[in-house]
Amino acid sequence: MNEERAEGTIRIADDVVATIAALAAVETPGVASMSGGISEGFAKRLSGKNVQKGVAVEVGTEEAAVDLRVVIQYGKKIDDVCRDVQLNVKEAVETMTGLKVKEVNVKVEGIAFREDGKNPAGERDS
Repeated sequence: MNEERAEGTIRIADDVVATIAALAAVETPGVASMSGGISEGFAKRLSGKNVQKGVAVEVGTEEAAVDLRVVIQYGKKIDDVCRDVQLNVKEAVETMTGLKVKEVNVKVEGIAFREDGKNPAGERDS
């Protein structure tokens, strides 16, 4: 976002929008975590930039697009969780930045199983 006003210019960095999107996504019920992937770690080493884990954004002067890579909790209905993620991210970014979010693309890259030592069938892991 780059806005000219009589008082000066307002700019919102891509990393700020990415952070807002990531926080909104992981706060959505059914999302276990964001997925960084190998290419993201490689990009960070090459560019030296702090790439937001599992989030890519394109920010224009008035609009933004968000791509997310998530891990969903086992047993949750994936399409419902993804729709909720889209709505939460869109609302959070628009409310906090004033940008119009044109799209929120969600890619499910994994399923997280329970971490309490039980597998999905309720049996103890050995």
